[in-house]
Amino acid sequence: MLERLANHSFFCYLDGYSGYHQIPIHPDDQSKTTFTCPYGTFAYRRMSFGLCNAPASFQRCMMAIFSDLIENIMEVFMDDFSVYGKTFDGCLENLEKVLQRCKEVDLVLNWEKCHFMVREGIVLGHKVSDRGIEVDRAKSEVIEQLPPPANLKALRSFLGHAGFYRRFIKNFSFIAQPLSNLLAKDTPFVFDDACLEAFHTLKKALVTAPIIQPPDWNTPFEIMCDASDYATLTGPQLNYSTTEKELLAVVFAIDKFRSYLVVAKVIIYTDHAALKYLLTKKDAKPRLIRWVLLLQEFDIEIRDKKGVENSVGDHLSRMQFEETSSLPIDDYMRDDTLLKVMTS
Repeated sequence: MLERLANHSFFCYLDGYSGYHQIPIHPDDQSKTTFTCPYGTFAYRRMSFGLCNAPASFQRCMMAIFSDLIENIMEVFMDDFSVYGKTFDGCLENLEKVLQRCKEVDLVLNWEKCHFMVREGIVLGHKVSDRGIEVDRAKSEVIEQLPPPANLKALRSFLGHAGFYRRFIKNFSFIAQPLSNLLAKDTPFVFDDACLEAFHTLKKALVTAPIIQPPDWNTPFEIMCDASDYATLTGPQLNYSTTEKELLAVVFAIDKFRSYLVVAKVIIYTDHAALKYLLTKKDAKPRLIRWVLLLQEFDIEIRDKKGVENSVGDHLSRMQFEETSSLPIDDYMRDDTLLKVMTS
């Protein structure tokens, strides 16, 4: 959502008026909301706050109402609607379409919380504008004033706030490692010099956080990957054939950046020429076929690149570190886990 909003010049932010209360409850289900008070027994006729399925139902309803406008001229998160445009007139036309849709479905807006034709705004805790995506300075200034945590509760709170903006902090996990170690079970809370240095480094990084630019969705994404016997390959994966390891590297990269790649063309550079023909091979191993099926939802073009030319992926696959926390590669399709039945 943030990537689609950024780099636009004008925005309109709309807010639904008591959003949940605009959704009627089916008469057969109204009895499920019954409550008793000194004035008698009552049941809600409209969706109330506190129902476990209310957020999902409301979001699903909003997505259905604006289905043809979302990701084109607006974004929706609960009862907050963000309309955008490259030009003043373009944003005004988009706003007219959204307001007309609200009128058609009798969706009431809270005019006191609406902002029209502004240059920037806060969306999901981030500032978006034609410059890109930035940290909300109001939140970062609060974090800057925090004293060093004196207990686990304060430490969890700080890491939660700082972790919300981890995309703006290079090597966040490495910097926060001394603090994260204190959260381990049966670990005494000893806030030493290493923890204090990490604490101040994270605070400084938030204050000086850069502006993030969204990708250019009109150009293809390029992935340069290479298999490695070190780092993330563990257990049975070490016994995979070269082709399986190379394809596993592609699957891992695609899965890691799926939200970006699923809507764009992807060019994959590999030094393993067999991958070019594997996507059309029907008599491959079941494991390879499973991975090929996983890749078919993407617009992929595999290009052969010699190891000498594929210097980026080749270099990364050969890097070794004295201490590293490996990220395990999940080589199973999502449906294998989603549809699995657990028995005790």
